[in-house]
Amino acid sequence: MVQEAYRHLQEAEEGRAVSPLTELYSSLTVDEAYQVQLKTIEQKVSEGQRIVGKKIGLTSFAMQNLLGVDQPDYGHLLEHMEVKNKGEIALNTLFQPKVEGEIAFILKKDLKGPSVTEQEVLEATDYIVPSLEIVDSRIKDWKIKLQDTIADNASCGLYVLGEQKVELEGLDLTKIEMSLYKNGELINQGTGADVLGHPAKCVAWLANKLSDYSVILKAGEVILSGALSAAVDAQKGDSFTAEFTKLGKVEVSFG
Repeated sequence: MVQEAYRHLQEAEEGRAVSPLTELYSSLTVDEAYQVQLKTIEQKVSEGQRIVGKKIGLTSFAMQNLLGVDQPDYGHLLEHMEVKNKGEIALNTLFQPKVEGEIAFILKKDLKGPSVTEQEVLEATDYIVPSLEIVDSRIKDWKIKLQDTIADNASCGLYVLGEQKVELEGLDLTKIEMSLYKNGELINQGTGADVLGHPAKCVAWLANKLSDYSVILKAGEVILSGALSAAVDAQKGDSFTAEFTKLGKVEVSFG
C-alpha cells in the first residue's frame, strides 16, 4: 500500500492535484503515511536536493479545526523551498497555496528524541526569526485527513525567513504576538502560546516523534514551529506580511 500511495502522489508532479489517499486506501495508517512521505523525500534527495530543516504542522487549534484533525504532524524542508524575504512567488508553480505566520528556530545543537524537553530545545537554539510558511496540497480541494497531509510532506510548499535574528535570552516566546496582513488588511492574529502552549514544546514534540523513525534534528537546521493562526488563501497579485512583536516582520507576494 505504501508504494501504491507513493506512486499516486507522484502523479501530482505533473502539475495536477490528485484524489485523497484516504479515499483510495481507507486503511492507510499514520505510520504508513509517514513512510510515504519518507519515500518522497528520499527520492528528492537522490535527485540532488538537500534537507535543510523540518516543519511542524497542525500545532494550533485553529489549524486543527480548519483541516479537521486532532494532532500535530511534520514534514521536511528542502533547499529549494526557501523564498527570500520580500520575494515574489509564481502562483502557477503551486497547487492551492495558503499562507501562515510562524516562529522559526535555527538550531546550534542536534536534538535527538525520544525524551527531549522544552528546556533542551531552548538550549539547543541558536536564534529565532519570523517566518511565513506557504502550505500547499497535492490533494485536490484540500480534502485531506491526517494521513493525507502527512503523506504529502505535511502539506509543505515553500517558506520565507525574516532577516532579524533574535536570541532567546530573556524572551518569553508565549507572549510574542503575530499579526498577519493580506494586501495591507489585518486578517488574523495569534501568539506563541497558541501552538501547544509554547513554540519550543512543538520542537520537542518533533524531536521525540522523529525518534520513531531514527531521525534527529541537526545543528544548522531550520525548524518551523507551527502556525500561530489559521492559514489564509493566496491568489495572484496578493501580498502578505506577518508582523511579530520582538521579531520584526517577514513579507512575500504572489505573481
